[in-house]
Amino acid sequence: MDGTNDSAQGNFILLGFSDHPHLEKILFVVILIAYLLTIVGNTTIILVSRLDSHLHTPMYFFLTHLSFLDLSFTTSSIPQLLYNLSGHDKTISYIGCAIQLFLFLGLGGVECLLLAVMAYDRFVAVCNPLHYMAIMKPRLCMGLVSLAWGCGVANSLAMSPVTLHLPRCGHRSVDHFLCEMPALIRMACVNTAAIEGTVFVLAVGIVLSPLVFILVSYGYIVRAVLQIRSASGRKKAFNTCGSHLTVVSLFYGNIIYMYMQPGHNSSQNQGKFLTLLYNIVTPLLNPLIYTLRNREVKGALRRLLLGDREVEKE
Repeated sequence: MDGTNDSAQGNFILLGFSDHPHLEKILFVVILIAYLLTIVGNTTIILVSRLDSHLHTPMYFFLTHLSFLDLSFTTSSIPQLLYNLSGHDKTISYIGCAIQLFLFLGLGGVECLLLAVMAYDRFVAVCNPLHYMAIMKPRLCMGLVSLAWGCGVANSLAMSPVTLHLPRCGHRSVDHFLCEMPALIRMACVNTAAIEGTVFVLAVGIVLSPLVFILVSYGYIVRAVLQIRSASGRKKAFNTCGSHLTVVSLFYGNIIYMYMQPGHNSSQNQGKFLTLLYNIVTPLLNPLIYTLRNREVKGALRRLLLGDREVEKE
C-alpha cells in the first residue's frame, strides 16, 4: 500500500495527553494562564524596548526580536492544544499540521541563531566596550537578525516537506500535542534512518554550532569580566550576561534532547512534556529573567508607568 500522500486526504489526530484524561482539565487551566502571561510579558518587553528611547540599543533590538519569536513560537501550537484539551475533538487539518510543523521548525531554528547573535553582542560590549557602538551599527544588527531568520526558514523549508511526505500507510494519530518532527517521523511505516541522519546533521549545524559559538564567546566574556577591577562593574556585567546565559540554558537544554535523538530513539512521554516546557515555560520565563535581573528594563517600565518627572523626583 502506498501511503505517501494518504495523510493529505484527511485530518490528523493529536493524541496529546489523552492517555492522562485526569490531567487534561488541570493542564488546560495551567497552560491557559501561562499562555496569557507569556503574551503579556513578551508584549511588554517589545513595547518598552520600542517606546523608551533609553533602550534603543543593539541589545534591546535583539531582545525585541527574541520576544516576538517567543510570542510566535507559543502561538503556533498552544491555541490548538487548548482547543484539544477543552473537549473530545483532537483533530487538526493536514494544512494546519503542515503550518504548525513549518513554524515550529523555522522559529526554533531562528531562536538558536538569535541567541548566538545576542552572545556576540555581549562579547563586543564586554570585551571591546570603547568600540561597541562603532561595531554594532544598525546595519550590522539588521544583517545578523536577517541571517538568523533566513537560516531558520531555510532549515524549515528543507525539513518540513520531507517529514510530511513520509509514507504513513493510513496512520493519522500523532502521539503528541502538536505536529512536531520526531512525532511525525515515528508515524512512518518505512525505515527512517536516512531522514534521522539528515535531521542530526542539520541539528549540528543549526543547534550545536550556535551553542559552541555561545560557549566560546562567554569564555572570553568571563575572562574579561574577571579582569575588571571595579566590583560594581563586574556585578553589572555578570547580571546582564547572566540573564542571557539563563535563557540559553533553558532553551538549549530541552531542544538538544529532542532533536539530537529524533524518531524512535526518544521517549514519547518525555518528549511531550519537554516540548511543553520549551514551548510555554521558556517563553514565559524569558521576560521575567530579563526584567527582574535588568535595572535598565525596570527603570524603563517605571518611566512609562509613572512618567519621567515622578521617577526623577524619586
